[in-house]
Amino acid sequence: MSSGPILLLGGTGEARAVAEHLVAADIAVISSLAGRVRDPRLPVGDVRIGGFGGIDGLADWIRTHHVVGVVDATHPFATTMTDHAATVADRMALPLLRVRRPAWTPTADDSWVTVPDMRAAAREIETRAARQRDLRVFLTTGRQDVGVFAGITDARFLIRVVDPPTSDLPALHRILRSRGPYDLSSERELMRANEIDVLVTKNSGGELTRAKLTAAAALGVDVVMVDRPAEPASGDSVDSVAAAIDWVRDHLTGG
Repeated sequence: MSSGPILLLGGTGEARAVAEHLVAADIAVISSLAGRVRDPRLPVGDVRIGGFGGIDGLADWIRTHHVVGVVDATHPFATTMTDHAATVADRMALPLLRVRRPAWTPTADDSWVTVPDMRAAAREIETRAARQRDLRVFLTTGRQDVGVFAGITDARFLIRVVDPPTSDLPALHRILRSRGPYDLSSERELMRANEIDVLVTKNSGGELTRAKLTAAAALGVDVVMVDRPAEPASGDSVDSVAAAIDWVRDHLTGG
């Protein structure tokens, strides 16, 4: 067994599952959550909450706690933490693994417009609002990205978030505070009741929130899909919890 703990950068269902497996196998692990959600779902085992203070702060923390490797199981759009983890792992010659659930891909029934980032998503909505009076938008990108849409005055937004947004908001909006997973029936009814024309979401992948895409396809609702950001070149990547556990055993515990 390793002489120090694994740092597990979490906040996702995959991170919680990895932590559960490692704790059950008596492998030392410390899960780290960013602290952006007020009442997060905590993994089993040791947990720290909050930022590290940038790249140097992360390096100091890893050095102080004698970390033997880093498993980055953050959200696919948590670019700052992912970039910092890659930089520090390179600097300290630490094994690094990214756990990324497979991205969603459109089916023949889907009507998607894929955009590279949130600002492009806002421009797409502005264009649609100029063409369609009283455009109704279902925004499910998380509270940190709502402000990008604040300047859009001729569309109505249903904004679903876990915690309230702190940024500026579109003039015509309603906040829906909710936490997944969501089922197909409730997603269909929500979109139907609110007469949604277009769904805006990030390509986070996974099953937890896939139902909104199925519901959108069934109702003929267009989807503006924000593509995933590029990943750092360093480190290894897997797309499942089982593969992550195998990697830890092969690279950090000697099998």
